[in-house]
Amino acid sequence: MTILNYAQKLVLAPMVRSGELPMRLLALNYGADLVWSPEIVDKKIIGCKRVVNEKINCIDFLQPGKSEVAVFRTHRELEKDKVIFQLGTADPALAVEAASVVAADVAGIDVNSGCPKHFSIHSGMGAALLKTPDKLISILNALVENVGKKYNIGISVKIRLLDTPEQTFELVRKLCKTGISALTVHCRKVPMRPRERAIRDDYLQGVANICKEAGVTCIANGDVYTRGDFLMLQEKYGVHSAMIATSAEQNASCFAAMRKEDLKPWNEVANEIFRLAKMTDNHFSNTKYMLCRIVPGKALIDVPGNTVS
Repeated sequence: MTILNYAQKLVLAPMVRSGELPMRLLALNYGADLVWSPEIVDKKIIGCKRVVNEKINCIDFLQPGKSEVAVFRTHRELEKDKVIFQLGTADPALAVEAASVVAADVAGIDVNSGCPKHFSIHSGMGAALLKTPDKLISILNALVENVGKKYNIGISVKIRLLDTPEQTFELVRKLCKTGISALTVHCRKVPMRPRERAIRDDYLQGVANICKEAGVTCIANGDVYTRGDFLMLQEKYGVHSAMIATSAEQNASCFAAMRKEDLKPWNEVANEIFRLAKMTDNHFSNTKYMLCRIVPGKALIDVPGNTVS
Protein backbone atom coordinates (compact mmCIF):
# COMPACT_ATOMS: atom_id res chain seq x y z
CA MET A 1 0.00 0.00 0.00
CA THR A 2 1.32 3.42 -0.94
CA ILE A 3 1.06 6.44 1.34
CA LEU A 4 -2.17 8.33 0.85
CA ASN A 5 -2.26 11.08 -1.77
CA TYR A 6 -4.04 14.08 -0.23
CA ALA A 7 -3.97 16.23 -3.39
CA GLN A 8 -6.96 17.07 -5.58
CA LYS A 9 -9.34 16.12 -2.77
CA LEU A 10 -12.43 17.69 -1.22
CA VAL A 11 -12.58 16.39 2.34
CA LEU A 12 -14.74 16.33 5.46
CA ALA A 13 -13.36 18.32 8.39
CA PRO A 14 -12.82 16.88 11.87
CA MET A 15 -15.90 17.83 13.89
CA VAL A 16 -16.67 16.87 17.48
CA ARG A 17 -19.95 14.91 17.68
CA SER A 18 -20.86 15.63 14.04
CA GLY A 19 -17.93 13.71 12.60
CA GLU A 20 -18.84 10.23 13.82
CA LEU A 21 -19.11 7.28 11.45
CA PRO A 22 -22.60 7.95 9.97
CA MET A 23 -21.61 11.48 8.94
CA ARG A 24 -18.34 10.29 7.46
CA LEU A 25 -20.13 7.63 5.40
CA LEU A 26 -22.77 10.17 4.36
CA ALA A 27 -20.06 12.55 3.15
CA LEU A 28 -18.38 9.78 1.17
CA ASN A 29 -21.70 8.83 -0.39
CA TYR A 30 -22.13 12.41 -1.61
CA GLY A 31 -18.65 12.68 -3.08
CA ALA A 32 -16.16 13.50 -0.31
CA ASP A 33 -12.76 12.10 -1.20
CA LEU A 34 -11.45 11.76 2.37
CA VAL A 35 -13.01 12.09 5.82
CA TRP A 36 -11.49 13.16 9.15
CA SER A 37 -12.58 11.69 12.48
CA PRO A 38 -13.44 13.97 15.39
CA GLU A 39 -10.44 14.88 17.52
CA ILE A 40 -9.67 12.12 20.00
CA VAL A 41 -7.23 12.82 22.82
CA ASP A 42 -4.16 10.58 23.03
CA LYS A 43 -4.80 9.28 26.55
CA LYS A 44 -8.36 8.31 25.63
CA ILE A 45 -7.36 6.03 22.76
CA ILE A 46 -4.32 4.58 24.55
CA GLY A 47 -5.39 1.40 26.27
CA CYS A 48 -8.43 0.88 24.07
CA LYS A 49 -9.06 -2.65 22.90
CA ARG A 50 -9.47 -3.26 19.17
CA VAL A 51 -12.62 -5.31 18.56
CA VAL A 52 -13.93 -6.58 15.24
CA ASN A 53 -17.66 -5.88 15.19
CA GLU A 54 -18.83 -8.50 12.69
CA LYS A 55 -22.48 -7.49 13.05
CA ILE A 56 -21.92 -4.13 11.36
CA ASN A 57 -18.59 -4.84 9.62
CA CYS A 58 -16.73 -2.28 11.70
CA ILE A 59 -13.64 -2.03 13.88
CA ASP A 60 -14.39 -0.68 17.36
CA PHE A 61 -11.87 0.74 19.79
CA LEU A 62 -13.29 0.26 23.26
CA GLN A 63 -12.14 1.46 26.66
CA PRO A 64 -11.82 -1.35 29.22
CA GLY A 65 -15.11 -1.77 31.06
CA LYS A 66 -16.89 0.72 28.79
CA SER A 67 -18.24 -1.21 25.85
CA GLU A 68 -21.49 0.72 25.30
CA VAL A 69 -19.98 3.42 23.08
CA ALA A 70 -16.81 3.02 21.04
CA VAL A 71 -14.14 5.69 21.42
CA PHE A 72 -13.57 5.28 17.68
CA ARG A 73 -15.47 3.19 15.14
CA THR A 74 -14.48 2.74 11.53
CA HIS A 75 -16.14 0.75 8.76
CA ARG A 76 -13.86 -1.94 7.36
CA GLU A 77 -14.96 -1.43 3.75
CA LEU A 78 -16.87 1.80 3.21
CA GLU A 79 -14.20 4.16 4.55
CA LYS A 80 -11.18 1.94 4.12
CA ASP A 81 -8.19 4.00 2.91
CA LYS A 82 -10.25 7.19 3.27
CA VAL A 83 -10.49 7.94 6.99
CA ILE A 84 -7.98 10.18 8.76
CA PHE A 85 -7.75 9.85 12.53
CA GLN A 86 -7.37 13.26 14.18
CA LEU A 87 -5.31 13.17 17.33
CA GLY A 88 -5.29 15.62 20.22
CA THR A 89 -1.88 15.54 21.83
CA ALA A 90 0.86 17.64 23.39
CA ASP A 91 3.51 14.97 23.87
CA PRO A 92 5.55 13.12 21.22
CA ALA A 93 5.68 9.82 23.13
CA LEU A 94 1.96 9.81 23.88
CA ALA A 95 1.23 10.79 20.28
CA VAL A 96 3.15 7.80 18.96
CA GLU A 97 1.57 5.42 21.47
CA ALA A 98 -1.94 6.66 20.69
CA ALA A 99 -1.50 6.71 16.92
CA SER A 100 -0.08 3.19 16.97
CA VAL A 101 -3.35 1.90 18.43
CA VAL A 102 -5.33 2.81 15.29
CA ALA A 103 -2.65 3.11 12.62
CA ALA A 104 -3.36 -0.24 10.97
CA ASP A 105 -7.02 0.69 10.43
CA VAL A 106 -6.78 4.26 9.10
CA ALA A 107 -5.31 6.03 6.08
CA GLY A 108 -3.55 8.72 8.06
CA ILE A 109 -3.00 10.48 11.39
CA ASP A 110 -3.68 14.21 11.70
CA VAL A 111 -2.45 16.36 14.59
CA ASN A 112 -4.91 18.98 15.78
CA SER A 113 -3.12 22.27 16.33
CA GLY A 114 -5.96 24.53 15.25
CA CYS A 115 -8.92 24.06 17.58
CA PRO A 116 -9.25 27.01 20.02
CA LYS A 117 -11.87 25.47 22.31
CA HIS A 118 -11.10 24.58 25.90
CA PHE A 119 -11.62 20.84 25.49
CA SER A 120 -8.83 20.90 22.92
CA ILE A 121 -6.34 23.42 24.27
CA HIS A 122 -6.23 22.16 27.84
CA SER A 123 -2.89 20.56 28.65
CA GLY A 124 -1.31 22.38 25.71
CA MET A 125 -3.16 20.65 22.88
CA GLY A 126 -5.00 22.08 19.87
CA ALA A 127 -4.32 25.73 19.06
CA ALA A 128 -2.11 25.94 22.14
CA LEU A 129 0.54 24.12 20.08
CA LEU A 130 0.83 27.19 17.85
CA LYS A 131 2.44 28.91 20.82
CA THR A 132 4.89 26.04 21.28
CA PRO A 133 6.04 25.29 17.72
CA ASP A 134 9.09 23.32 18.83
CA LYS A 135 6.81 20.90 20.68
CA LEU A 136 4.53 20.62 17.62
CA ILE A 137 7.53 19.92 15.41
CA SER A 138 8.79 17.22 17.77
CA ILE A 139 5.35 15.57 17.75
CA LEU A 140 5.22 15.52 13.96
CA ASN A 141 8.80 14.26 13.68
CA ALA A 142 8.01 11.44 16.08
CA LEU A 143 4.82 10.47 14.24
CA VAL A 144 6.47 10.51 10.83
CA GLU A 145 9.38 8.34 11.98
CA ASN A 146 7.57 5.92 14.29
CA VAL A 147 4.08 5.67 12.82
CA GLY A 148 3.98 7.02 9.28
CA LYS A 149 6.97 5.03 8.06
CA LYS A 150 6.18 1.92 10.10
CA TYR A 151 2.56 1.63 8.93
CA ASN A 152 3.05 3.38 5.57
CA ILE A 153 0.34 5.95 6.26
CA GLY A 154 0.18 9.72 5.94
CA ILE A 155 0.94 12.13 8.77
CA SER A 156 -0.61 15.59 8.58
CA VAL A 157 -1.31 18.65 10.70
CA LYS A 158 -4.11 21.22 10.91
CA ILE A 159 -3.22 24.78 11.90
CA ARG A 160 -4.73 28.27 12.10
CA LEU A 161 -3.32 31.56 10.89
CA LEU A 162 -0.90 33.40 13.13
CA ASP A 163 -1.01 37.16 13.70
CA THR A 164 0.90 38.04 10.53
CA PRO A 165 1.49 36.35 7.17
CA GLU A 166 5.24 36.28 7.85
CA GLN A 167 4.78 34.44 11.17
CA THR A 168 2.45 31.98 9.48
CA PHE A 169 4.83 31.34 6.59
CA GLU A 170 7.75 30.78 8.99
CA LEU A 171 5.73 28.18 10.92
CA VAL A 172 4.57 26.42 7.73
CA ARG A 173 8.16 26.17 6.48
CA LYS A 174 9.21 24.49 9.73
CA LEU A 175 6.27 22.08 9.73
CA CYS A 176 6.88 21.08 6.12
CA LYS A 177 10.41 19.98 7.04
CA THR A 178 9.11 17.30 9.41
CA GLY A 179 8.16 14.92 6.61
CA ILE A 180 4.39 15.42 6.81
CA SER A 181 2.28 14.57 3.78
CA ALA A 182 -0.31 17.33 4.15
CA LEU A 183 -1.01 20.58 5.97
CA THR A 184 -4.49 21.99 6.48
CA VAL A 185 -4.73 25.71 7.10
CA HIS A 186 -7.92 26.98 8.70
CA CYS A 187 -8.02 30.51 7.34
CA ARG A 188 -8.97 32.12 10.64
CA LYS A 189 -6.85 33.29 13.55
CA VAL A 190 -7.19 31.58 16.92
CA PRO A 191 -9.66 34.05 18.51
CA MET A 192 -11.95 34.04 15.46
CA ARG A 193 -15.24 32.15 15.34
CA PRO A 194 -16.97 30.46 12.37
CA ARG A 195 -19.35 33.40 11.91
CA GLU A 196 -16.37 35.63 11.11
CA ARG A 197 -15.26 35.62 7.48
CA ALA A 198 -12.20 33.54 6.67
CA ILE A 199 -8.99 35.42 5.85
CA ARG A 200 -7.42 34.30 2.58
CA ASP A 201 -5.71 37.25 0.91
CA ASP A 202 -2.11 37.82 2.03
CA TYR A 203 -2.01 34.35 3.59
CA LEU A 204 -3.37 31.45 1.57
CA GLN A 205 -1.37 31.68 -1.63
CA GLY A 206 1.85 32.06 0.36
CA VAL A 207 1.06 28.97 2.43
CA ALA A 208 0.17 27.04 -0.74
CA ASN A 209 3.45 28.03 -2.42
CA ILE A 210 5.55 26.98 0.58
CA CYS A 211 3.77 23.62 0.71
CA LYS A 212 4.27 23.06 -3.01
CA GLU A 213 7.99 23.76 -2.77
CA ALA A 214 8.24 21.21 0.05
CA GLY A 215 6.13 18.56 -1.67
CA VAL A 216 3.40 18.84 0.97
CA THR A 217 -0.30 18.94 0.08
CA CYS A 218 -1.96 22.21 1.10
CA ILE A 219 -5.61 21.86 2.20
CA ALA A 220 -7.66 25.06 2.61
CA ASN A 221 -10.35 25.23 5.29
CA GLY A 222 -12.75 28.03 6.24
CA ASP A 223 -15.85 29.27 4.36
CA VAL A 224 -15.76 26.36 1.93
CA TYR A 225 -19.37 25.51 1.17
CA THR A 226 -19.44 23.50 -2.08
CA ARG A 227 -17.30 21.72 -4.64
CA GLY A 228 -17.51 24.90 -6.69
CA ASP A 229 -15.76 26.79 -3.86
CA PHE A 230 -13.02 24.16 -3.89
CA LEU A 231 -12.37 24.68 -7.59
CA MET A 232 -12.30 28.47 -7.07
CA LEU A 233 -9.71 28.13 -4.29
CA GLN A 234 -7.53 25.95 -6.49
CA GLU A 235 -7.61 28.45 -9.32
CA LYS A 236 -7.25 31.64 -7.27
CA TYR A 237 -4.84 30.59 -4.52
CA GLY A 238 -3.15 27.48 -5.85
CA VAL A 239 -4.14 25.12 -3.04
CA HIS A 240 -4.19 21.40 -3.71
CA SER A 241 -7.31 20.46 -1.75
CA ALA A 242 -10.08 21.88 0.41
CA MET A 243 -11.94 20.93 3.57
CA ILE A 244 -15.63 21.46 4.39
CA ALA A 245 -16.96 21.68 7.95
CA THR A 246 -20.20 23.48 8.89
CA SER A 247 -21.77 23.22 5.45
CA ALA A 248 -21.33 19.44 5.56
CA GLU A 249 -23.00 19.25 8.98
CA GLN A 250 -26.08 20.89 7.51
CA ASN A 251 -26.19 19.19 4.13
CA ALA A 252 -23.50 16.72 3.09
CA SER A 253 -24.58 16.87 -0.55
CA CYS A 254 -22.33 19.97 -0.62
CA PHE A 255 -19.51 17.63 -1.68
CA ALA A 256 -21.25 17.11 -5.02
CA ALA A 257 -22.87 20.53 -5.42
CA MET A 258 -21.18 23.18 -7.54
CA ARG A 259 -23.42 25.86 -5.96
CA LYS A 260 -25.57 26.08 -2.86
CA GLU A 261 -28.59 25.98 -5.15
CA ASP A 262 -27.56 22.47 -6.19
CA LEU A 263 -27.85 20.98 -2.69
CA LYS A 264 -30.15 18.00 -2.22
CA PRO A 265 -33.36 18.56 -0.18
CA TRP A 266 -32.68 18.42 3.55
CA ASN A 267 -35.20 15.62 4.12
CA GLU A 268 -33.40 13.38 1.62
CA VAL A 269 -30.10 13.98 3.43
CA ALA A 270 -31.70 13.40 6.83
CA ASN A 271 -33.24 10.12 5.72
CA GLU A 272 -29.88 8.94 4.43
CA ILE A 273 -27.96 9.72 7.61
CA PHE A 274 -30.69 8.02 9.65
CA ARG A 275 -30.27 4.92 7.48
CA LEU A 276 -26.50 4.98 7.95
CA ALA A 277 -26.86 5.51 11.71
CA LYS A 278 -29.07 2.41 11.96
CA MET A 279 -26.72 0.43 9.74
CA THR A 280 -23.70 1.23 11.93
CA ASP A 281 -25.52 0.91 15.26
CA ASN A 282 -24.77 4.54 16.10
CA HIS A 283 -25.59 5.77 19.58
CA PHE A 284 -29.08 7.32 19.73
CA SER A 285 -28.00 10.62 21.29
CA ASN A 286 -25.39 11.20 18.62
CA THR A 287 -27.83 10.33 15.85
CA LYS A 288 -30.31 12.82 17.29
CA TYR A 289 -27.60 15.48 17.44
CA MET A 290 -26.66 15.00 13.77
CA LEU A 291 -30.29 15.05 12.67
CA CYS A 292 -30.85 18.29 14.58
CA ARG A 293 -28.02 19.85 12.59
CA ILE A 294 -29.71 18.86 9.33
CA VAL A 295 -33.42 19.42 10.02
CA PRO A 296 -34.26 23.14 9.72
CA GLY A 297 -36.20 24.70 12.58
CA LYS A 298 -39.05 22.53 13.81
CA ALA A 299 -39.72 20.81 10.50
CA LEU A 300 -40.82 17.19 10.61
CA ILE A 301 -39.21 14.38 8.72
CA ASP A 302 -40.54 10.92 8.07
CA VAL A 303 -37.93 8.20 8.35
CA PRO A 304 -38.55 4.49 7.88
CA GLY A 305 -40.55 3.29 10.87
CA ASN A 306 -40.10 6.53 12.81
CA THR A 307 -41.00 10.19 12.92
CA VAL A 308 -38.22 12.49 14.02
CA SER A 309 -38.79 16.14 14.91
